[in-house]
Amino acid sequence: MGHNTQQLNERSLQLLKTLVERYISDGQPVGSRSLSKGSDLKLSPATIRNVMADLEELGLVHSPHTSAGRVPTVSGYRLFVDSLLTVKPLNSEELARLHQGLSAQQDAGDAVGVASKLLADLTQMAGVVTLPRREIVCLRHIEFLQLSHGRVLVIFVTNEQEVHNKIIHTARAFSAAELQQAANYLNSIYCGRSIDSIRDAVLKELQDDQAHINQGMLDAIRMAQLAFTQDQKKDGYVLTGETNLMEFSELADRDRLKTLFEAFSQKQGVIHLLDQCMKADGVQIFIGEESGYQAFDHCSLVTSSYSVSDEVVGVLGVIGPTRMAYEKIIPFVDITAKLLGAALNPKSTPPF
Repeated sequence: MGHNTQQLNERSLQLLKTLVERYISDGQPVGSRSLSKGSDLKLSPATIRNVMADLEELGLVHSPHTSAGRVPTVSGYRLFVDSLLTVKPLNSEELARLHQGLSAQQDAGDAVGVASKLLADLTQMAGVVTLPRREIVCLRHIEFLQLSHGRVLVIFVTNEQEVHNKIIHTARAFSAAELQQAANYLNSIYCGRSIDSIRDAVLKELQDDQAHINQGMLDAIRMAQLAFTQDQKKDGYVLTGETNLMEFSELADRDRLKTLFEAFSQKQGVIHLLDQCMKADGVQIFIGEESGYQAFDHCSLVTSSYSVSDEVVGVLGVIGPTRMAYEKIIPFVDITAKLLGAALNPKSTPPF
């Protein structure tokens, strides 16, 4: 959107900012007359009309067919959010509610539910929080036990004392001594590392040049790969306050609501969208069709990833109409993400 900024002077940007703020607070298309009254720019209505025409030509505002006023387009909102927004700090009461809700030592499921509900209640929109994608699980010890028909029982201990069992199918049968050797090798290299980093390291070793690895090590690494493959089930998310969206006239069109609620119930598309946000730092904003996800064409999504022990484990956010008070929603999402990460941190709570 950068090219739009260059073509706009301070006056035009100021008017765009006023128009967007006015439309966000009132929900009515904004006319030049009300702008000339309301802006500190002391401009004549004629000048304002000219600037509005320029803004329209640049695709930053448009006129709904029934009205003389104008409303921001997705590009207009984007320029506003990127360059013109003044973020408002949360008031002490809102902060206190977030702290109270998320400071107790909760288990992951409870904390995620609480975060989703707080986002929905405090913004009066829909709050969404993905379940922590990866508990930080560290390997303490692994053993292999021979079963019949090329099956091997894997026993591994994680974190403090959690014991897991898994049956894997190996390409060939192994003797007890070979299994012992494989376990010794894996314990010496991977003990104390998180399962996720082991999974990544094992994949890398299998892709790298295998010439330097002897057959015993290679077998051990293949077994580790089988032992630690991720289950393919998609982790879900907790969504609260979706009925709040029925209160916004721009979303209350029956077909729009139907599309939106179908999207929520199918989950896949929403999960895919939230997954993209896990890769980004800080607050991410998708406005209208920017999400590339048709059900959200008339919505904005403000998200932030949340981390436990410096590892990003999930995403939370607020879904609402494109006409939302971004200057308040952004700090809300930002602070809730930090508080949820802290509430889930194994240093301050028992391992979950």
